[in-house]
Amino acid sequence: MSAMGEVEGELWDYLGRAVVAITTNGAVDRRGAAIMPRGCARQARERFPELPATLGALLQAQGNHVFELGGGLVSFPVEHHWLDRPDLGLIDRSAEELVALADRRGWREVVVPRPGCGGGGLEWREVKPILEKHFDGRFVVMTDGR
Repeated sequence: MSAMGEVEGELWDYLGRAVVAITTNGAVDRRGAAIMPRGCARQARERFPELPATLGALLQAQGNHVFELGGGLVSFPVEHHWLDRPDLGLIDRSAEELVALADRRGWREVVVPRPGCGGGGLEWREVKPILEKHFDGRFVVMTDGR
């Protein structure tokens, strides 16, 4: 099978054409809603106001894992708490879980932002080998070119 792709562009341009992963953390607020303060998680929260409650319920019931969120969205945990530095071990597990979910669901294209590399502060050179270990040609990693 072919290797994962990399493309420059806007993550949200793929919504409706591919499954879109949003990088998340495992924290919930007092109401049980997922805390989605920055990056593509914040953008998703603004586009889909019900998303924090949906993800929060899943986090509380099953822990910090990859979840199908509806509407072509899937969570991709990179941090345990939104104030933490992204965890390379968690990114590795999330990549493995995302591939397993794509296999089960028969997804042909999944678009993922560079996990932990935006507001999280990780370097792409640290994260890329982890994703390459798991992702095949169905997976496209987005960069905004900055």
